[in-house]
Amino acid sequence: MGLTPLFLAGMSGGVVALLLTVFGGGGSVLAVPLLLYVVGVRDPHVAIGVSAAGVSLNALTALAGQARAGRVRWPCATVFAVTGAAAAWVGSSVAKAIDGRHLLLAFAVAMAMVGLAMLSSRKGDGDPGVRLNRDMAPRVAASGAGVGVAAGFFGIGGGFLIVPGLMWATGMTLAAAQATSLLSVAAFGASTAVNYSLSGLVDWTLVGAMTVGGAAGTVAGLPLASRLGADVALGRRLFAGLILVVAAYVAVKAIIGG
Repeated sequence: MGLTPLFLAGMSGGVVALLLTVFGGGGSVLAVPLLLYVVGVRDPHVAIGVSAAGVSLNALTALAGQARAGRVRWPCATVFAVTGAAAAWVGSSVAKAIDGRHLLLAFAVAMAMVGLAMLSSRKGDGDPGVRLNRDMAPRVAASGAGVGVAAGFFGIGGGFLIVPGLMWATGMTLAAAQATSLLSVAAFGASTAVNYSLSGLVDWTLVGAMTVGGAAGTVAGLPLASRLGADVALGRRLFAGLILVVAAYVAVKAIIGG
């Protein structure tokens, strides 16, 4: 493999990690299109496998930053991540058996759902000091399993579903959910990547390049996340618009077989 694909993979990892750090979700959905149409990966299954591994490692980097800031609610994060990772294995197993073009078309639909979800406003009200309890645990586990299946099937981190899932199941604030979601993003991606790797569908050289780029993207994203303030809502809308445009492009390419 030449240096150009590795450089492009690194740049792609940087973009994904920056968006993941700033917006707490949504960025990972761009990883597959970037690998297919910028880096030049030909097999959609390989793109999903590489994406899952790269997003998982990038999420760990972002998680470390959020953990140092004390924003992660670890008990809730752990239950959500464990049940969801098992479900992600199931979802990724189903996806491996689907034709690449059909999988891309379904992926385009998922991208559109991500974009539309990001356009909807989410309130930040909630309990900033929420603690996992016996009554809450079943909701957290069930929500994690449902999101995990979708994340595994599409090879995405699923942050756009994890954040509202955590808020619904626990009553935590939006900021806490965005930070806490990163453990699940990492776990879901790892489960999917291992499953794809067992079928020889992960190019670890590209994963390494994405990880290096992702570390730089996270470093750039952390100060941006704290400085955007009120402008983050506008940024999310613009980002959502970009995702919808890319979703349309992926759908057209899947339909015409390009």
